[in-house]
Amino acid sequence: MPYTNEEGGRLNNFASEPKVYKAEPPTNSQKRNYIILGILAASFVSAIIFVAFSVSNVSS
Repeated sequence: MPYTNEEGGRLNNFASEPKVYKAEPPTNSQKRNYIILGILAASFVSAIIFVAFSVSNVSS
């Protein structure tokens, strides 16, 4: 661990820094998969809300 000496003789301990790298943009197949998963997630949430309203006892 990297220690540094400060004024007065105190030791200061710094965390080791992670390796930095550039993120790569998603490929076309990854973009397509994100769109498909987004549509599936939206339809799943819509179905859950529909079921919740259809089985509730609240009349409007």
